[in-house]
Amino acid sequence: MPKIAFHTLGCKLNFAESSDLLRRFVNEGYEETSFHQKADVYVINTCTVTSIAEKKCRNAVRQAHNLNPDALIAVIGCFAQVNAEEISKIEGVNIILGNDNKHLLIDKVKQWSREKELQNFVKDISRLHTFYSSVSFSDRTRGFLKVQDGCDYFCTYCEIPFARGRSRSCSIEAAVKDAQILVQENKKEVVLTGVNIGDFGKGTDENFLALIKELDKIEAIKRYRISSIEPDLLTKEIIDFCASSRAFMPHFHIPLQAGSDKVLKMMKRNYDTQHFRDKVLYIKEKMPNSFIACDCLTGFNGETQEEFNKAIEFIKSLPLAFVHVFTYSERPDAHALKLPERVPIAERRKRSLVLQNLAIEKKREFYKHNVGLETSVLWEESQKDGYMYGFTDNYIRVRTKFNPAKTNTVEDVMLNNFNETVECFEV
Repeated sequence: MPKIAFHTLGCKLNFAESSDLLRRFVNEGYEETSFHQKADVYVINTCTVTSIAEKKCRNAVRQAHNLNPDALIAVIGCFAQVNAEEISKIEGVNIILGNDNKHLLIDKVKQWSREKELQNFVKDISRLHTFYSSVSFSDRTRGFLKVQDGCDYFCTYCEIPFARGRSRSCSIEAAVKDAQILVQENKKEVVLTGVNIGDFGKGTDENFLALIKELDKIEAIKRYRISSIEPDLLTKEIIDFCASSRAFMPHFHIPLQAGSDKVLKMMKRNYDTQHFRDKVLYIKEKMPNSFIACDCLTGFNGETQEEFNKAIEFIKSLPLAFVHVFTYSERPDAHALKLPERVPIAERRKRSLVLQNLAIEKKREFYKHNVGLETSVLWEESQKDGYMYGFTDNYIRVRTKFNPAKTNTVEDVMLNNFNETVECFEV
């Protein structure tokens, strides 16, 4: 059996698509192996959000080529979509597929010819118009369901519309059919993924609210989580439904990106801080124990110390459970390069550290706020040091003594014993 190894960079959507591709290779007779082991085929699913991710891509190619100089190396995904020519210069690369045709990977591997692949690849985002479904499994407990791809926002710091194309999605009927695949695999929790998931159904008579209402009817799936949704697309109707639904969890990930109206405007985001605050407070009104996380990008061009201080105070004032911190890095084709007042790299890192410390404080504060809560935990398969772990409906990490019979089951628990050392509750 030929051996294949995947290395995935970037977002949950990339991981979901890699998992789906790997499953298809296994069905074709390939054997999965570690990316650190010798393989016949190496696949690197790339990201282009940061320059660090692009550097990791180059390093991964070199690592694979060193492990087996005769292996076929395929570079796919976002970096491949926007920088195919640059990737073609890396020694060892045989196949380059952007997001428009990564679904053809198996066929390309079978037909492979280095010269043909490198000469025929043409970067053309106009081809990024077809939606390709993806259903994947991260473990025995959880599955990922891709319902949307692409983005029409064109924020000044971002290349995703060029890497992923314009917004498009499957139909509700198709999403329900894909969800049934996860039911057959006995997945109790499903994460809905996409690039701009709240844009589901754009250009059709369907929308995201209608989608989640239909998915909620699949009783075999006990839990749904929304991977990320833009604040301007997270409507009160969606929040109301999640608050009363059978299976959608009180867990929201809402990109903030900047806690300053001036910086948000320079980023060309579609909301201001007051709009973001209103959405967070409305969620808390409807679901007091909900877990709300946000993304925050620091060091963006034009972010003065005063604007950064505003962002810190804004985030402190919100009942957030966590902050995912990103340090701004220039993208070659992004409009932000034209903006003045670049923040020095050292200052970006300093601000990033301040935000990371705030994120830790927010998470601990949220956990302690939930002491005494009666809730439920979905236990996962993995174990460490004799313990098994799981997450509550509002995304609090919990552990207990390992018991294989509990794997992939939901159990009612009381959150009383918070262990600060491991940052989780023990039951």
